[in-house]
Amino acid sequence: MRMEKRDYYEVLGVAKDADAATIKKAYRQKAIQYHPDKNPGDKEAEEKFKEAAEAYEVLSNPEKRERYDRFGHAGVGGAAGGGFQGFDISDIFGRFGDLFEEFGIGGFGGRARGGGQQRVVQKGTNLRIKVKMTLEEVATGVEKNIKVQKYVPCPHCGSTGAKSPDAVKSCPTCKGRGFTVQTRQSLFGTMQMQGECPTCHGSGKVITEKCPHCAGNGVVKGEEVINVKIPAGVANGMQLSLTGKGNAAQNNGVNGDLFVLIEEEKHPLFERDGNNLYLDYYISFPQAVLGATVDIPTIDGKARIKINPGTQSGSLLRLNRKGLPGIRSYERGDLIVNINVWIPKNLTKEQKQCLEQWSTAPEFIPKNERRTSFFERVKQFFD
Repeated sequence: MRMEKRDYYEVLGVAKDADAATIKKAYRQKAIQYHPDKNPGDKEAEEKFKEAAEAYEVLSNPEKRERYDRFGHAGVGGAAGGGFQGFDISDIFGRFGDLFEEFGIGGFGGRARGGGQQRVVQKGTNLRIKVKMTLEEVATGVEKNIKVQKYVPCPHCGSTGAKSPDAVKSCPTCKGRGFTVQTRQSLFGTMQMQGECPTCHGSGKVITEKCPHCAGNGVVKGEEVINVKIPAGVANGMQLSLTGKGNAAQNNGVNGDLFVLIEEEKHPLFERDGNNLYLDYYISFPQAVLGATVDIPTIDGKARIKINPGTQSGSLLRLNRKGLPGIRSYERGDLIVNINVWIPKNLTKEQKQCLEQWSTAPEFIPKNERRTSFFERVKQFFD
């Protein structure tokens, strides 16, 4: 049955202002006192051994100790979280293995540091590529077939790195186990410490004759066409992960991962802000004065909008849900249209005469009054 969590200083029997050396010395005493080899089958001693390790892990770390001093157990994972309670004893030996060696005590029961006797499985390195996307592709999502230069399993040796199956032998140092066991004397008698085999580096096998095609590496340079499904709504700089699509590993190990970095191309018409799009749209002087119905471009086609008579340059129109979709929701952004009135630069003589007739009319004289700025007008759309 699990014990109630006690004060860490009380667990180690030290004062709250104890220095690092005192805390380390106190933990050594507790570790020796409650060590599993000294208390075989004693569940209470095992829990106290875990409790002492948990206390030391916090108090020996200045950052964690400061949080603990300020907030108690809640500051380092809460009353029910963190620590070694409920974990296997070997987790403690795996984390503090070097410290136990310094104390002159080792693991118990012949178990490996970290609790396992599994052979080392090699993992290939990760790859990172850039994929360019248009705004139209961002709006709909896209599948791209991308040719990736990478390490692939050697087709001649099947990634073993050996010239032939007969050239792979069991490691003579560890007898194919992938680990070696060292025996040493401690306070409790003979202890056994387990570690990775220095000859085969945990694989349990050695190669007597290397594959001439991959020089014993088990992998060669090659390429693969990878189908990448990119969802709608991704943004520039976003990264997608494809598990197992990176470089191949030796000895039929686990492939690395492929990271796809999104690079959004600049659009000739639209400017993006999150899921909203902004468009500068020009109308003629007569359209601004008389009003009109115009078709404006959107990211997925066109939309017909009404221009009211007397529309001023810089007016903003908002088209709901005509922006980009959200990558993690069904919400869609808006299209904000900034209306600009096109002023012609070259007029005929007749056109100039026509305009001059109206240049002094009261309706054509501009009123010099302060207008809200562009940013203020945009802000009003979202208030």
